[in-house]
Amino acid sequence: MSGPLAHLKVLDLSRILAGPWAGQVLADFGAEVIKVERPERGDDTRHWGPPFLRDPEGNDTSEAAYYLSANRGKKSITVDITQAEGQQLILKLAQQCDVLLENYKVGGLKKYGLDYESVRSVNPRIVYCSITGFGQTGPYASRAGYDAMIQGMGGLMSLTGVPDGEPGAGPQKVGVAVADLMTGMYAVSGILAAIIHRDRTGEGQQLDLALLDTQVAWLANQAQNFLTSGEAPRRQGTAHPNIVPYQAVPASDGYFMLAVGNDAQFQKFCAIAGLDDVAADPAYASNKGRVMARQTLMPRIELATRKHPSAWWLKMLSEALVPCGPINDLEQVFADPQVQARGMVVEQDHPTAAKVKTVRNPVIFSASALEYPQAPPILGEHTTEILKSELSLSEEEIEMLHSQGVI
Repeated sequence: MSGPLAHLKVLDLSRILAGPWAGQVLADFGAEVIKVERPERGDDTRHWGPPFLRDPEGNDTSEAAYYLSANRGKKSITVDITQAEGQQLILKLAQQCDVLLENYKVGGLKKYGLDYESVRSVNPRIVYCSITGFGQTGPYASRAGYDAMIQGMGGLMSLTGVPDGEPGAGPQKVGVAVADLMTGMYAVSGILAAIIHRDRTGEGQQLDLALLDTQVAWLANQAQNFLTSGEAPRRQGTAHPNIVPYQAVPASDGYFMLAVGNDAQFQKFCAIAGLDDVAADPAYASNKGRVMARQTLMPRIELATRKHPSAWWLKMLSEALVPCGPINDLEQVFADPQVQARGMVVEQDHPTAAKVKTVRNPVIFSASALEYPQAPPILGEHTTEILKSELSLSEEEIEMLHSQGVI
């Protein structure tokens, strides 16, 4: 296998999204990722459909699209960790791995002898990444955490949606599970930092990631706006809290995104929009002034943008190097010539559906090109292979474990 992490081996005991997303990124980067699942049922997201992947005859398979989105590149084994024999299999695999990913409740793996201290006792160099809703400490540590509630608790929903007093006002959840996804991404960067530390010192460690911590951390400029001013930002629809004009604006046939990032771009926009008086007004000359005058400026801009269709604006503004873009649905996204030119869709062989399409990793390495040889695995697809190759078990031993329901 190619990729910059081809020398690493990961044992992925996580399920749903945050942990599996981290595991998929590591697999994309070349690591061997062994996904451990419950016998018969597997990862919960295998059943989170419709839609389901379809076979060549058009019939639904057992693989939900949700599961497919976060498990490319992994090898699936089924092990019952509630049985002593299953626990021993996991420990033996952990001895040979660089990383262990898990997202059980705090203390949930201790009763199975698979907590960090137990795993460290057989592999002191392991990087053990624990992902929970609220972290290993604090008054909420024992609570379960899910993306939607974290978006609410972590402040994101207070910033997302139509402003109060306008039609459709109210908090909105982001359309993808961003708290989970960002936690997975922070997990990847943390794991790689811990690997560098281990390679330098020989010391493994446990990483403690919480969905709530992550959600608070990536509030970014909005968090800093509050910490600097003491005023809590509010919902502004598509508008930007610190830049004007930077939002969806109406055309004669719909909406497009206008993203003026500096004063020179604003002057260019005004010239195209026929807003010479606005361009000449000192109140709007700087971004600071435009932010302060948002309530009077935006109605004038929107009156101008309604005069032409979106395509006209996108052509004229793009030619003038004023940032703008369409508001695409996903059919339009994947039909976009830039998305197609960048090869954002990967097609892989699949054991039950013949082919499966997934979205490629966005990172392109010049010296260690990524490959995608392994489609999201069917449940237990690699159990026998891994037990033979990694633990040197015989056919008879594997059949015995199977008959006992361990695998």
